[in-house]
Amino acid sequence: MALFGGKPSAKKGDMFYAWTNDQEIAKKAECGGAVTTLLKYALEKKIVDAVLVVKRGQDVYDAVPTLVTDPKDLKDTAGSLHCGSLLMAKPAVKILERNKGMKLGMTTKGCDVMAIQEYAKRKKVDLNNLLLIGVNCGGTVSPVAARKMIKEKFEVDPDTVHKEEIDKGQFIIEYQGGHKGIKIDDLEDSGYGRRTNCRRCLYKVPRQADLACGNWGVIGDKAGKATFVEVCSDKGADLLSKAIKDGALNAEAPDPKGLDMRGKVEGAMIKLGEKWRKRDFEVLSKDLFGTIQRETSRCIKCYSCIENCPVCSPSAEKLKGKLYMVKPGEVPPNPMFHMRRFAHISDSCINCGQCEELCAMDIPLAKFSHAIRVEADSAFEPKLGKSVYSN
Repeated sequence: MALFGGKPSAKKGDMFYAWTNDQEIAKKAECGGAVTTLLKYALEKKIVDAVLVVKRGQDVYDAVPTLVTDPKDLKDTAGSLHCGSLLMAKPAVKILERNKGMKLGMTTKGCDVMAIQEYAKRKKVDLNNLLLIGVNCGGTVSPVAARKMIKEKFEVDPDTVHKEEIDKGQFIIEYQGGHKGIKIDDLEDSGYGRRTNCRRCLYKVPRQADLACGNWGVIGDKAGKATFVEVCSDKGADLLSKAIKDGALNAEAPDPKGLDMRGKVEGAMIKLGEKWRKRDFEVLSKDLFGTIQRETSRCIKCYSCIENCPVCSPSAEKLKGKLYMVKPGEVPPNPMFHMRRFAHISDSCINCGQCEELCAMDIPLAKFSHAIRVEADSAFEPKLGKSVYSN
């Protein structure tokens, strides 16, 4: 970490505590407001033409992807929403297809970054035109499931909740009359909590983005008042350095104890993901094909699983036709409809959960495709350890 004018200059691999100098953002943002400020700065300085962010809609269960071109509007998008199941890569691709050459900044979770990478492989996006501000992610909760969980487990009217967060292993709500937190483990052991694909995710810090931001590791007098920022690319280093130099952000080196804490939090989240992989996949390993046959017998062949998959969607029309060799109008389709789809994405499934989240018949498609992907990985990458399917 170098200094110029008494302020830090970033390079790839550096880590900082950073916080905004914008008072309007500071009032609404969480953890110092660095993410919102960086996006605002990029828009003001014409580094990007527009910014894609998530905005709260009617309530905390309504996460709305929003394209912003006026820097002043970004203050209204500050803060986080966990009760949403958006894959931000999807609206990003549509925007870029309609606006050739547009430079787009966006916030990304781990699955968003992986989806962007898959779209880039398929020539649907140009990574040179994207500025990716990654946010650490412990998982999200589907809106309908969140309302049910809050009503049944928290015994609170979900309409009275005005804020929610996942912190220190708890799902915490603030509502008219108080606040309450319950351990994620307890919620999920009871069938509530995060989406099933989020439970199995091991990609908690999105280091394939240009910057990876979050609150893990911020301790001492900066706790709750600063964002932990890890510089993951030269593009991210340039943005952060300029924002600090021009006074949009303040930054300092992180507390060494905070670095250690951040590593421990990430490690704990990964262990939790490994636990859920073992739990989900060991059941499947006993009768994978039979389970797939039984569950997909409800399929109405609406093609949502194809159209909402970042791996399938670029060739969706082709996949609806000859590739699947399925008779038109056949419902439920022959089991090979899904088996061929699983084979098609077996080396590229990113575990975003969109196929399952948007399935009209509640088929656990993400579990199947993710299990097949992990099984394939274990065959070629010994470092991943023994597969749960192995004898």
